[in-house]
Amino acid sequence: MKTRRLGKTGYAVSEIGLGCWQLGGDFGPVGDETASAILDAANDAGVTFWDTADVYGGGLSESRIGAHAKGPGVHVATKLGRGNGLFPDNYSKDGIRESLVGSAQRLGVATLDLAQIHCVPTAVLREGTIFRWMDELKAEGLMRHWGASVETIEEGMMCLEQPGCATLQIIFNLFRQDAAKELLPKAAAQDVGIIVRLPLASGLLTGKYDKATRFDASDHRNYNADGAAFSVGETFSGLPFERGIELVGELRGLAPEAMPMSQFALRWILDHPQVSTVIAGVSKPAQLADNVAATEQKPLFPALMGRLREWYEAEVKPEIRGGV
Repeated sequence: MKTRRLGKTGYAVSEIGLGCWQLGGDFGPVGDETASAILDAANDAGVTFWDTADVYGGGLSESRIGAHAKGPGVHVATKLGRGNGLFPDNYSKDGIRESLVGSAQRLGVATLDLAQIHCVPTAVLREGTIFRWMDELKAEGLMRHWGASVETIEEGMMCLEQPGCATLQIIFNLFRQDAAKELLPKAAAQDVGIIVRLPLASGLLTGKYDKATRFDASDHRNYNADGAAFSVGETFSGLPFERGIELVGELRGLAPEAMPMSQFALRWILDHPQVSTVIAGVSKPAQLADNVAATEQKPLFPALMGRLREWYEAEVKPEIRGGV
């Protein structure tokens, strides 16, 4: 597994990380045996960056990770700010401390490797006190580093103004390309590690779905398809599902011959050198091997990268809901 430096944390992390939202059952039921097999597969593949949050399955994802053996060099990142009575307007230093302590207990560690502010309202970021609290709680020893997971470019730029912000987690994929313009260069200049989530647009970019596909009632791709539960941008990258299926069909005509759609999508992200790691969630261990294989694909030609940008601007960006 190839590694990249995660910004000012100094951590060497695998290019392909593991998103652990699904271990909380938010993509449909995942049993203990399957969850354990996924984490085993991550260890076997040298996937050394695992990303979770306190709200994934009400702490279930963190607990499963905490109970599982980790391979050499594994770093576990968690997130806070959507649960524990904090969201949307009850943020306090004590409340954040309580969240961090709970996460550490579930993960079985004394100090968190990385704690990320988790998609809090834009107004909270703009006011800025939450950043000072994170600096102070880091000084208390609750986490080694802190970062932020954001919904939009505007929010990301706010976080990059904070000297203590070590990492920034963003939605970035073939259906959400805007970060490449200004955010990625600024993050690199400030040595902020970029963590990419939703690289496959909630599975759309695997190319395995069609308009007849239906998802389990407990799966956010069912109950949040139109933003009923949280930001619509978090599901299918903000695209209406059926339109997303049509756009994937267009992408097939642009992908290199014989390159699987999922690997094409991941390779596109990895071809941005500012990206530190790409966290793709999997529901089956075999899917992880497919994701890792993208690191061995040859970089895409510059002409193709330009064509994909033009296609995004003309065909995709006007369709996105939830902001970019």
